[in-house]
Amino acid sequence: MCQPIGVSAESSAPPVCVLGLGLIGGSVLRAASATGRTAWGWNRSPESAAQARADGFDAGTDLRAALDRARESNAVVVVAVPEPALDSVLTQIAEHAPDCTLTDVVSVKGAVLAAVRRHGLAGGFVGGHPMAGTAQSGWPAGDADLFRGAVWVVAAEDDTDPDAWMRVARLALDCGSVVVPAGADEHDSAVARISHLPHLLAEALAVTAAAGGDLSLALAAGSYRDGTRVAGTAPALVRAMCEANAQALTVALDEALALLTDARRALHDTGSTEILVDAGHAARTRYDTLDRWEITDTAIGESGWASALRDAGRRGGVIRAVPAARP
Repeated sequence: MCQPIGVSAESSAPPVCVLGLGLIGGSVLRAASATGRTAWGWNRSPESAAQARADGFDAGTDLRAALDRARESNAVVVVAVPEPALDSVLTQIAEHAPDCTLTDVVSVKGAVLAAVRRHGLAGGFVGGHPMAGTAQSGWPAGDADLFRGAVWVVAAEDDTDPDAWMRVARLALDCGSVVVPAGADEHDSAVARISHLPHLLAEALAVTAAAGGDLSLALAAGSYRDGTRVAGTAPALVRAMCEANAQALTVALDEALALLTDARRALHDTGSTEILVDAGHAARTRYDTLDRWEITDTAIGESGWASALRDAGRRGGVIRAVPAARP
């Protein structure tokens, strides 16, 4: 039921217009260009646009011009701006390129989907989230290989247009990623646990270590370095992703705090950390041995296709090649 990567119902891959040239958007522009697609980018900051041009990429600061070009060439528009800037960019898309296939790389999906619907753009929208990144930011941090082998969530809602979904999934696959289908709400619940909570835990660990003074920091080695890596991310970016997912993140925080509280109580009462340490080791082993099986039994566009993809993604299913479409 699958075709090789790079083969689809379209004779050639559509152009790509990337709005926002930070770490993720800049990497999408690089990766899409590396596949041979026509691709261009926009960034509000003249400095980032100039850096992209200096590196040989097509980039500018005129948003309307970028969107007019997207409309004229039927491009896939990738929104890669921080969540606080989303509404203003969607307003311009609704005015200048409302019929283009639209996706995003923002780390929360529910808030983006709601904003897209407010702007009347849901018909061609497919939420996206590449699960890749570094603690660095800005155009210089981007890398055409950033997504190679990484998971890229491609949202499948009941009202998602199958042709738009195929276009976005193909972009993710062409960039070297493995596609995981999910719904917006379940995506946000999952990333609260595996992305946003780790950011806050890293901040807490960094602050706790620093409170021990320079001796603590001088002794810090691998476990501290690995546990605090994402604390090096720009604070504004961390706040934007965590605060946009406040409801799901609060649930995850409550669960983590309960585990730590129980561990503290056990350590005080019995001198043992066995329960938490054993449970954590088992959970990590489950991650290391997770079977990411390939979804091959769903034709995109057939009755119930979006629900079937969500169910498969929930059970560990992934897509590694462009899936077949309904005949």
